[in-house]
Amino acid sequence: MLSAPSQDHWLLAVQHTRNRSPATFEQWFPSIQFDGLEGDTLRLTARDEFVRDWVRDHFLPSLLSQLSTLTGQQFKVAWKISTELERPVCAPPAPPSSSLVPAGGGAPQARPIEADSQDWGAVTQARRTSSMPPRRPKLASVPSVSPVAGLNLKYTFDNFIVGPSNELAFAAATASAGSGRPRYNPLFIAGGTGLGKTHLMHAIAHRILQDRPDARIVYVSAELFTNEFIEALQNRRMEEFRARYRSECDVLLLDDIQFLAGREQTQEEFFHTFNTLHDAGVPIIVTSDKYPQQLQRMPERLVSRFKSGLVADVQSPQLETRVAILKKKAQLEDIDLPDTVAVLLAQHVQSNVRELEGALIRLAAKASLSGQAITEELIRGEASLVASTSARIVCVTDIQRAVCSHFRVTSADLLSKDRHKSVAFARQVAMYLCRQRLRSSFPELGRAFGNRDHTTVMSAVRRVENLRKRDPQIDAHLEAIENRLVSSND
Repeated sequence: MLSAPSQDHWLLAVQHTRNRSPATFEQWFPSIQFDGLEGDTLRLTARDEFVRDWVRDHFLPSLLSQLSTLTGQQFKVAWKISTELERPVCAPPAPPSSSLVPAGGGAPQARPIEADSQDWGAVTQARRTSSMPPRRPKLASVPSVSPVAGLNLKYTFDNFIVGPSNELAFAAATASAGSGRPRYNPLFIAGGTGLGKTHLMHAIAHRILQDRPDARIVYVSAELFTNEFIEALQNRRMEEFRARYRSECDVLLLDDIQFLAGREQTQEEFFHTFNTLHDAGVPIIVTSDKYPQQLQRMPERLVSRFKSGLVADVQSPQLETRVAILKKKAQLEDIDLPDTVAVLLAQHVQSNVRELEGALIRLAAKASLSGQAITEELIRGEASLVASTSARIVCVTDIQRAVCSHFRVTSADLLSKDRHKSVAFARQVAMYLCRQRLRSSFPELGRAFGNRDHTTVMSAVRRVENLRKRDPQIDAHLEAIENRLVSSND
């Protein structure tokens, strides 16, 4: 155990989780309250069941993983439901100014079109709750001296470290921000988790607002776009929704487009929004953890539009770039980081920028709490602090995470009832590896994979075993994942 759990550990875990998706985090966490850490129990209060379930599925795995990293112990969660939250995790965003409210007047509102089953299921669920979490206003037509909702003030071009792994994406992003270079529209930034895609998105917005303070910028995650679309359908406000994204938008920044997968009605709405903006010459910047051609359950006509502009990728940074990133992060956070320590830390953490910066913050917190300086001895003595979060494969959840990373699916997909071929295969491989590595019982694995029957797990294990005998590609997948697990424990 690294140290007894405390509120400081909670705050560090919250900040780590928020950085993964700031816009979505700030949409939901005004409806969550932290009630304390007691032993191995994290106590939280949600405003209603809908909020609890969404946060539990989308944010809790990251929070618990980070808490475990900081404290060296596993936590369970005790939930309460209450409409009275005295100390929400973050404050609700201020309502947009009157100049940002889409003009509606007395115009007749659009009749809601019928949503597909997945989108409409969310509408039905929303109707069963008292209210939705507050929406963040994303239209940014305020002076640059006032922070724009959803943007991180530290995510600027000046704070972005450029190296061989991201120089094309950086150049394309600066062009999209109006640097005078040829602008590509759309700009599609692809890359794995924690490599700087969101940083570039925020930097584009900051640069545009610096040059044009009255620019109407819409920065939104794909999840929030979906939620706003559902809310517009539910409340018969499609005219306002379309005005916000089509006629009252000078730049559209959409994060994590892969989360539109399978949402057919939302995809249809975004397709028409894309066409309207593109025809008007409005810059469109999209990020994804996959290349356009790898997006699953996405219509081909939408994929072809993503490929019609420039696809720029970001890769894992090389050693020199990682050292530069650490030095910049230390400068921003006022951390005393000697060059030799930066090199050693960069050698220990090679996965992505987010985990690299997280390791630095954990070391700084440990040094501050213990009254030490950040030295090479501290790093060597606290190896667990600088080890990659994804590197400690100790349970079913960690294997699931490794499989999700390899097959580029989400944890929610893996535990869902989704029977799409790619998702089902990833799920079967995860069950097989859990059975082989952990020797967990079939009923235990069934519960760990969305409360499935043990016979489903047995069938999955048998199928992977049979596939290995006749398909060399299966062994290649398994070997790649096994190598990831083995190397993470070295």
